[in-house]
Amino acid sequence: MTDNQILFSIIVPTYDRPQKLAACLDSFVKLKYPGDRFQVIVVNDSTEISLETAVSPFHKQLNLELISQPNSGPATARNTGALVAKGKFLVFTDDDCTVAEDWLQALETRFAATPDCLLGGRTINAFPDNIYSAASQQLIDYLYSYYNAIPDRAQFFTSNNFALPAAEFRNIGGFDTSFSLAAGEDREFCDRWLHSGRRAVYAPEVRVYHFHELTLRKFWQQQFNYGRGAFLFQQTTSKRAANSKKMQHPSFYLKLLTYPFSQTSGIKMLSIAALFVLSQTAIAAGIVQEKNQIPAIK
Repeated sequence: MTDNQILFSIIVPTYDRPQKLAACLDSFVKLKYPGDRFQVIVVNDSTEISLETAVSPFHKQLNLELISQPNSGPATARNTGALVAKGKFLVFTDDDCTVAEDWLQALETRFAATPDCLLGGRTINAFPDNIYSAASQQLIDYLYSYYNAIPDRAQFFTSNNFALPAAEFRNIGGFDTSFSLAAGEDREFCDRWLHSGRRAVYAPEVRVYHFHELTLRKFWQQQFNYGRGAFLFQQTTSKRAANSKKMQHPSFYLKLLTYPFSQTSGIKMLSIAALFVLSQTAIAAGIVQEKNQIPAIK
């Protein structure tokens, strides 16, 4: 295989989830796409945890490279993978996701029409009976409905399902590694991409399935971390003079809190609506904590 045959480099950051990673890699094996046209780069965000056992069965089935780095967070891990990627396009997903069989074919079709864009696909909750996972995904679905209402003028994608030209990723500087959590780094990247004059397009036919089983405690921690990431995002983007961030319009929050009533019914609807309220409390708590950690300016 020559490097110029590779169209897609799939980059998967991972940390101590070998079973989920194996399921993710198995979904790449099942892709209905020529194996010589894509590579898979797994970035183990730890030098203490070995993933050889989980990864080794796939070396004969995939053009697969495993890289390990000291624990630095997913933003750094994605950049590490991009450094060695040989594909024309970079495709990002997470270790707790599996992809649809036509994932790369759908991306190829889209890139044929819009080769210079950031493309974001649809994420589907793989645990619909888990109320916390369902609420978490509905929160993302609401953000997509709000920010990507005009698909060819999209504004926000989560990093477990987006793709872009490798050259443009490097030109823009990759992910901001000051985001050490899995929170806010994708939002900042999208904002910087758009601020540079580039375009983003929502492609819902590009599908991944998210196997993120949550409990109440994990849901709170997830949303709390989103608050921490939101504060860092606000601090980072405020430095872009022409793009100073303001508070969201009150209608954003009103639509958010009523969104579950348009998506489900019965007890599940009420439970998810309550979790939407809880999420905003957790996000606010995360913002407050992060704000209080900033040294006072003298």
